Amino acid sequence: MIQTLSITDNPLEKRVSITEGEHLIGEFIGDDKGATLIVFGSVHGNEAAGALALQKIAARLPDFAPKLRGRVYFLAGNTRAIATGARFIDSDLNRHWTTENIKNNRPDSPIKTKRAEDLEQTELSAILEKILQTAKSEVYAMDLHSTSADGVPFATVGDTLRNRDFAQKFPVTILLGIEEQLEGTILEYLNNAGAVTFGYEGGQHFSGKTLLTHEALVWLALVHSGILEKEDLPDFEKHEEFLRETTGKPRIVEIRYRHAITEADEFKMEFGFENFQPVRRGELLAQQKSGAIYAGETGLILMPLYQKLGEDGFFLGREIAPFWLKLSGVLRKLRVGNLMHLLPGVKKSAYDEDVFEINTRVARFFPLQIFHLLGFRKRRQRGDKLIVSRRRHDTKSPFKSNSQG
Repeated sequence: MIQTLSITDNPLEKRVSITEGEHLIGEFIGDDKGATLIVFGSVHGNEAAGALALQKIAARLPDFAPKLRGRVYFLAGNTRAIATGARFIDSDLNRHWTTENIKNNRPDSPIKTKRAEDLEQTELSAILEKILQTAKSEVYAMDLHSTSADGVPFATVGDTLRNRDFAQKFPVTILLGIEEQLEGTILEYLNNAGAVTFGYEGGQHFSGKTLLTHEALVWLALVHSGILEKEDLPDFEKHEEFLRETTGKPRIVEIRYRHAITEADEFKMEFGFENFQPVRRGELLAQQKSGAIYAGETGLILMPLYQKLGEDGFFLGREIAPFWLKLSGVLRKLRVGNLMHLLPGVKKSAYDEDVFEINTRVARFFPLQIFHLLGFRKRRQRGDKLIVSRRRHDTKSPFKSNSQG
């Protein structure tokens, strides 16, 4: 079945056709010893601009074939949700990449299901496993999204130094820590597999400008990944300037709070909030069945929800000074995080060297920001213990290691 996406307020009404179950928009192989770039579009079926942008670029990339110094894969995300224009059919594909689902939905798994997103995951897994297994150099993975509220575009980056270094090549605002607030994102899965990952929220769902920001970002990614030389792309400066004008002054914002919701909460955002709008502690943000929701701290509101489906009502963040990022990089390269178990009330997990248990009765005076500096962002509470973990492959690529020996 052919499914059609469109950006409704774009005067050109750009369209792309997606076949259910067919995820490969484009595959371009130059030097297979070079880097690999994977880009997803429309992992959420109501976010048309990503898949549209990838099809437009795929139509032009054959002209660059002799100059490609790596491999490029453009993938459509939730092909079954695209037809209805809904975020998902049975469950959010971008919360679906949990350890259990990945195991159950492997192409060779004996477990069979009719849930749409399980089928989507099985199909995508088959493609991704082949790409990762054959990589001979660095792998970069990007995921193109859009938001229900208007506002400036921004990047979402899992907090590894490799991710940071790649993201900072682009003239965009960067959100750190958002993936650590969520479970089962496709970029978290790929990050844990060793890829450098970069999420991008390009603007409001149905804005023609969102399509253009996605296009500009992907063209720049082809250069920043080393697959194209800057000189090979005549429009490089034009794309970079467009992103700069659209985003404004790039900054780095740390996610400090996520307001998780379910359908039963009957969540409704107060009217008029935009991405990165300043809010003050105690300001009314939303209403839900349990009562009014107020800002717990002064900061910036991010991704306020103005659509029916979604598990995130809003996020709150705060800008990070460049000094702390530099200090974090130095401490992590020195592997200071490996010494955290020497502090009172902190114990390394017996099962995983990247996981620490903090006895909050003993170590309650240690600010969580110390652990953030050292790369520990994922956290779970178990009684009086706080479990914190850091991402693997913080500074070294497993793909480069494999290719060298």
